[in-house]
Amino acid sequence: MNEQFLAALQAENLPVSLDESLGRHTTFRIGGNADFFCVPATVTQLTRILELCRQYQVRTYLLGNGSNTLFSDAGFGGAVICLTGLNSRFSMQAQPDGSTKVLAPAGMMLSALCNTAQKESLAGLEFAFGIPGTVGGAVYMNAGAYGGEIKDVLTAVTFLDENLHLQTLPVQELQLGYRTSIFERCSWCILEAEFTLHPGDAQEIAMQEYMRRRKEKQPLEYPSAGSTFKRPVGQFAGKLIEDCGLRGFRVGGAAISEKHCGFVVNLGNATCADVVSLTEQVRQIVLEKTGCTLEREIRVVE
Repeated sequence: MNEQFLAALQAENLPVSLDESLGRHTTFRIGGNADFFCVPATVTQLTRILELCRQYQVRTYLLGNGSNTLFSDAGFGGAVICLTGLNSRFSMQAQPDGSTKVLAPAGMMLSALCNTAQKESLAGLEFAFGIPGTVGGAVYMNAGAYGGEIKDVLTAVTFLDENLHLQTLPVQELQLGYRTSIFERCSWCILEAEFTLHPGDAQEIAMQEYMRRRKEKQPLEYPSAGSTFKRPVGQFAGKLIEDCGLRGFRVGGAAISEKHCGFVVNLGNATCADVVSLTEQVRQIVLEKTGCTLEREIRVVE
């Protein structure tokens, strides 16, 4: 425990809790404890916490809703900084061309953004309804479903760069690809995303239909981190796993979903080690039987 770092946080009344269970903050419900767990409510607090982390050489991890993250059973030796507290700066502005510019904070739940868009009869985010992440997390990995991706409606992102300076870049400079972005390769912290949405009929937008399809086809009754593997070119990870006879395949408390083979689920007592072992075995079996290499989509943080 870095006592000097803790004293500095407390001296400035910055939010921090100690030995926080990370399983409580991920959709997988897996993970040990973090030495420090901080939930800044403002960009000023966030910046100061990051400055102190650097000053006292404290390792950091930026967390959103934890919907694509698997923490080690040993926990995290350092400060996990949860950005869900950055959720108050939201605005919409009509544009001369009839579109609407939407500014959404990184900590806002993507589902809340989708609900607002539907309520205002704005189209473009239908694919994202039901994705259990934050706006920042969705931008970070260019989240997508049903043929749509965040990059389709994103126009710009504001972030703290490696020097903790405020920067804004247009979408064209963010290197957005399939489940990836420039933010995966840079030590930048997403603060706000700008979207351009267009008028649509609220009935035609029908985001509830996407949620119905998710409930019908995905194992939402179990904790998971969503799709476990990235989609191989020209293939579907779930189909490859199913064709290899791995439906229900289990290691400890982790299992390939009986409902959708693209998901690894926590049956109740899974550990990080269980999930890692299972995914490695699945990768090896699929490679041996099909020649196709699966790549994990979930982030394993040790």
